[in-house]
Amino acid sequence: MGRFEGDRTPETVEYEPASVKDLLVEMKDTAELLIDLSYSAVLHQSTDIAREVLELEHKMDVLQMRARMSLMLAARNPNEAEQLAPVLGVIAGADKISDAAGDIAKVVLEEIGLPDAMRGALSEAVELLVRGTIAEGSPYSGRTLQDIDLESETGVRIIAIRRADEWILNPGPTTTLCPDDVAIFRGPEASIPDVHETATEEAYVADEPIEPDVSDLERAVDSIVLMKNLSELAVDLAYGSVLFDAEELAEEVSNLEVEVDALQSRFEAWTLRAAREADDPVALRGLIHLGVATEVISDAAVEITEGVLRDLDVHPVVELAVKESDEIITRTTVDPDSDLDGTAIHEGVPETSVSTSVLAVRRPGEGWLVGPDIDTVLQAGDVLITKGTRTSAAEFADRAA
Repeated sequence: MGRFEGDRTPETVEYEPASVKDLLVEMKDTAELLIDLSYSAVLHQSTDIAREVLELEHKMDVLQMRARMSLMLAARNPNEAEQLAPVLGVIAGADKISDAAGDIAKVVLEEIGLPDAMRGALSEAVELLVRGTIAEGSPYSGRTLQDIDLESETGVRIIAIRRADEWILNPGPTTTLCPDDVAIFRGPEASIPDVHETATEEAYVADEPIEPDVSDLERAVDSIVLMKNLSELAVDLAYGSVLFDAEELAEEVSNLEVEVDALQSRFEAWTLRAAREADDPVALRGLIHLGVATEVISDAAVEITEGVLRDLDVHPVVELAVKESDEIITRTTVDPDSDLDGTAIHEGVPETSVSTSVLAVRRPGEGWLVGPDIDTVLQAGDVLITKGTRTSAAEFADRAA
């Protein structure tokens, strides 16, 4: 088996003075981007995106080593050691997510078999995400993101930029796009083609839709898509539990992990049954790889919550890191007579013009509603755990007041 562009001999990592908070922010943003990119690589069978995953995985290895070095120097007494111990769980969790994403990407790079049915199902479960290189003659080249105002005009966001070997994981309004920048775009399917062509001066070619055709395979594919959704939710709730020191959210993460484990058992059984009907059973190997890697992501989420579940005071540096990351997690209470009172939520998305996802709802007297398919009507007094950009979070909070 040949080496890939992202496979590298581990480099020597020397201690450099660095803020633990900044390292945690970068690790969180990198981990979440890795999940998005790895599943998108499978969906589009894109070796280019898969190689970006391996580049980011290498970056994560360096980040986690530097973070551990900084933590060892930061603990000056037993009290600080107790507060910093849960931070190691956050670091280890992000690193495990990175490894799992790399394994998912290698399903594409190593040409491990994957049935077409998997791609057909993922197309409905993965938000459209594409990679493009900024052309020198593009109208975007040499301009800041604020000047381009891409999100307001099209709904498309640039969620990351690779400039040579350096990554910009949290591009802000003052970030300037340069020729040859590799940009990762995320947004509505209707808007992506025009944005991609404007940025790269190359036409965007969409994948042909694929329909499942084997009943047991359909069940296996449905299971792994649900595993993916629950694992991503578990990661989001894990960071939310740390941010708000919410043991209830940490317990929900554990519940999700148990559900993912159960799904994996059923998924493996259906995959083996599907092998009897498949023309080429070897083509199902990629499904097994996806299942194992997806389950590792849910395990990593539990590791992130360890300090909360053990009732340890998590160091404030973690709270700051979660607040300052690319997409932020917030807790919002719906006030009486606010715009959100009476607003419906369908599949975790509220019927508003604000692009914010609702991860969980705590309703007085009823407990938590958790899941990617939350369908409910918001009421005054509901406590919402949400995820979105800083702009959308501020707009959502205004609507709740």
